[in-house]
Amino acid sequence: MKENKKVSNINTMELIPAVNLNEMQANLIELAIKASDNAYAPYSNFRVGAAVILADGQTFWANNQENIAYPAGICAERVLLCYTHSNYPKLKPLTIAIVAKKANDTGMATVTPCGMCRQTISEYEMKFDSPIEILMLRSDGSVLKAEGIDQLLPYKLEDLNV
Repeated sequence: MKENKKVSNINTMELIPAVNLNEMQANLIELAIKASDNAYAPYSNFRVGAAVILADGQTFWANNQENIAYPAGICAERVLLCYTHSNYPKLKPLTIAIVAKKANDTGMATVTPCGMCRQTISEYEMKFDSPIEILMLRSDGSVLKAEGIDQLLPYKLEDLNV
């Protein structure tokens, strides 16, 4: 009988104070905040916005869209990435920013992509053979930065040879 082994995959992310964001990062966060204002979230009241910059410098933003068949809504990240890929299939996404507003406008919430969004980001990283920087606004105004989806999804499906 072979001996069992332990597998460890430890990742760290950079925590960036708001004042240390570069111009592009700050702009994406602001666009994501504006996008969250228009989220259609009548059931959860949790409004998420996302913004992306593509390889040619274009920026786009989107928000979550809920429906009465909750939880069959669509997350902001997937709305955004599917829209940009549908319209600009040859332009790789470089950086995505994600923000969330608490119910009843009581401030910002710290948010990371859900599992489906993580796998969607992973798909586009795989398609373009390039990591996508992920910026996640925290409730204190600082930003968590992942260099790519590996930091949030260590055992993604393509790693399983699907």
